[in-house]
Amino acid sequence: MGRTLKWAEHRDLAIRRTPTVGREDFLDHMTFRRNVGPLFTEIFGPLIGLKEEWEEQGATPAELDFSAFRYRCEARGSIPVVTGRQGGHPEELLEDTPERRLFRDGLGRTMMLCKGVATLPLPLDHPVHSMDDWLRLKPWYTFSEARFRADWEAVARQHLAQGRVVCVSIPGGFDEPRQLLGEEGLCMAYYDQPELIHDILGTIADTAVRVLDRVSSTVPVDLLSVHEDMAGKSGPLAGPTQVREFIAPYYRRVWDMLADRGARLFDQDSDGDMNAVVAAFLDAGVNCMHPAEPAANMDVVSLRARYGTRVAFYGGIDKHVLRRSPTDIARELEYKLPPMIASGGYMAGLDHRIPNGTPLEHYRFYLRRAWEIMEREAARL
Repeated sequence: MGRTLKWAEHRDLAIRRTPTVGREDFLDHMTFRRNVGPLFTEIFGPLIGLKEEWEEQGATPAELDFSAFRYRCEARGSIPVVTGRQGGHPEELLEDTPERRLFRDGLGRTMMLCKGVATLPLPLDHPVHSMDDWLRLKPWYTFSEARFRADWEAVARQHLAQGRVVCVSIPGGFDEPRQLLGEEGLCMAYYDQPELIHDILGTIADTAVRVLDRVSSTVPVDLLSVHEDMAGKSGPLAGPTQVREFIAPYYRRVWDMLADRGARLFDQDSDGDMNAVVAAFLDAGVNCMHPAEPAANMDVVSLRARYGTRVAFYGGIDKHVLRRSPTDIARELEYKLPPMIASGGYMAGLDHRIPNGTPLEHYRFYLRRAWEIMEREAARL
């Protein structure tokens, strides 16, 4: 990279935002009950190396932690319970050099972190190839009372008292089996070992339902989130047939219970081109998606025209235009913001982390121009 990184760890890239939107306003807006005016956020923050670039360009400390920038977003609070894997092997360091870190993680995978260019490691191998492999790990996914932190109910009630959106999460229906089998292994298992995938997702569903049944019987839950990251620019790694056969029954077991008890949003995080499976996931209960990457053919204006109020979005503004010109930035904002603000069910924001090579002045311009357009459009509501 040609420079020493001051912000080299994933946690160093965290950003600070001041929530100004109340819980009910956010939920009403994102479920199309009431348009409360433009919502605006930065979802993820910078890629590794961008803070160093901005510091060289004169960024203030408040700009580097993003607290200087104006957003309009909600506060969220997670309930401290575990619905996914609990337990595993002790982490073991294998190699640590200036270029990379190799270690063995809780699943027993060999993980590699390329320093200076990434903050998240990638697996080099996976622990599950057969039903017998899975059965050895299965106890880490079954229910136990240890899944509830002692103060979980008090934390949830504090979130409510302070106006936060109350959130719970479940493992991805694609992503968790992918962690176990790898992408190729999972895609082959849909055909060669379907009973294995059904057992993995059935086990996770049993545990998630037992945990969240207790939670939602005690305190209101507003938002269920799930992380999938199951697509690239060429499309998703599982098609609608696999979604309907394997993932939808899992989603439905959890979401139908929570929705019956008042939960409002089922938010799915997946990068890439999800167009081929959007309808299947909406049928499975999802009603909010992010980050909607334009470079992967996820156009929120077109998606809104196709699916209407069935699905809300946040993100959707092309991060790559920030590296081009102010004219390109303004054109992107004028295309996306007016129709999405008018329809509601949308929180404006970049479609993923801010890429390296984004000039600080371009980001400042993006914020200024976005607010000019949003305030203009809000006056027309």
